[in-house]
Amino acid sequence: MKGFIIKEFLHIFRDLRTMLILFGMPVAQVLLFGFAITNEINHASIAVLDRAKDSKSLELQQKLTASGYFKFNAQLDHSTEIEKAFQSGKVKEVVVIPADFEKTLALGQPTAVQLINDASDPNTANLISSYTTAILMDFAANEMTQNQAMPVTTETTMLYNPELKGVFMFVPGTITILLMLVSAMMTSISIAREKEMGTMEVLLISPLKPYQIILGKVMPYVVFSFVNALVILIMAYTIFEMPINGSLLLLLAETLLFILMALSMGLFISTISNTQQTAMLLSMFALMLPTILLSGFVFPVENMPDPLQWLSHLMPSKWFIIIVKSIMLKGLGFMYIWKETLIILALAVFFVLLSIKNFEVRLNLK
Repeated sequence: MKGFIIKEFLHIFRDLRTMLILFGMPVAQVLLFGFAITNEINHASIAVLDRAKDSKSLELQQKLTASGYFKFNAQLDHSTEIEKAFQSGKVKEVVVIPADFEKTLALGQPTAVQLINDASDPNTANLISSYTTAILMDFAANEMTQNQAMPVTTETTMLYNPELKGVFMFVPGTITILLMLVSAMMTSISIAREKEMGTMEVLLISPLKPYQIILGKVMPYVVFSFVNALVILIMAYTIFEMPINGSLLLLLAETLLFILMALSMGLFISTISNTQQTAMLLSMFALMLPTILLSGFVFPVENMPDPLQWLSHLMPSKWFIIIVKSIMLKGLGFMYIWKETLIILALAVFFVLLSIKNFEVRLNLK
């Protein structure tokens, strides 16, 4: 019995993949969950429209940045620039300081600071608005004289999602996760099953060419994934009244591109997996967890440490969620999302080339 237990320990120590699963995955998951799951605001990008341009308005801006919760992305000069700032996707909130801010405070009269938030992500919008309001109230308390009412109040406007419906955040993330699940994971498992059962070699010696075999394996998942996306969009529009303010044709084209990218990732996983179990573990660890944690679906990316923010740039799901929100909620066209589209296209080409290379190596070994 003792010898048998020692043999099992040695067998595990010699298997690098088992060691990675036993010790690597738990460590990586603890780090991801520990740093990515946070409801705190950290260096959120805001812009300021300062109509007063006096010493008190400058003091207020310094108080906002000194808190560590915000960083200034832009100083706006006119109200027409507010919409453009949100369309760029780099600004989460615009603080509008009224004219004669210092003069109004000196006279002891109340004044209102307007907060305009990007509510396409309602949770983040609520947090940022609450943090800003708290800082403004602290500023107002320092300015308040004896027996004076609160001199500064806030007026909050939520753009793109005035009712703060959670479904507006839920739908883009759900589409992304399902497309990853059906397209990438199921494709990798399907091809790995052929390899595990030994039928892949039978297919390779058949009259079908390798690319025809791959197309035949992935084509059903292209159809199923696209149907899933259509069902989600129809349900979101009819049941949850989520608007589609942009081009429906552009949205469907971007969805198809993301499906092809997810399929290319599934193909790549299948080329490095010999069993269904390995394909499943790789898909779960490399696709599902990053999609949920690092895409901005649930937790804001800007709140994470810099290394995780850099890693999130490699997540295609992050860019697809931005595309879906931009088209459905903001009504933007292709000129505003070309960068995100190009990134997804580049990732698709990259994984296809990797898959072809690995597949050719496998054929040469055979």
